Amino acid sequence: MTTLVLESDPAVVRLEVTSDKLIVRLQDDRLLTIPLDWYPRLQHATERERQNWELLGDGYAIHWPNLDEHIGVEGLLAGRRSGESEKSFQRWLATRSRSGAR
Repeated sequence: MTTLVLESDPAVVRLEVTSDKLIVRLQDDRLLTIPLDWYPRLQHATERERQNWELLGDGYAIHWPNLDEHIGVEGLLAGRRSGESEKSFQRWLATRSRSGAR
């Protein structure tokens, strides 16, 4: 079995969130485009909530505090979608509708 060893840890240096995708630029100048429907909380967020993000650490992850969404760069590179269960997501949606977040 071989193990992939990275020369440097991947890090986000720029992020754009549109109505249907995440566009992530890494420090090595790679550009990742990820469908927003991979992350239902982002897909159901308001434009303002989507734009309220922060980089964690040296860019190893992206965090949306209003959505309680956290996406790691390694997961993006591995092609991992949100691991949230449907039950958890539905509970989150119900909480939003009760609080008038939408």
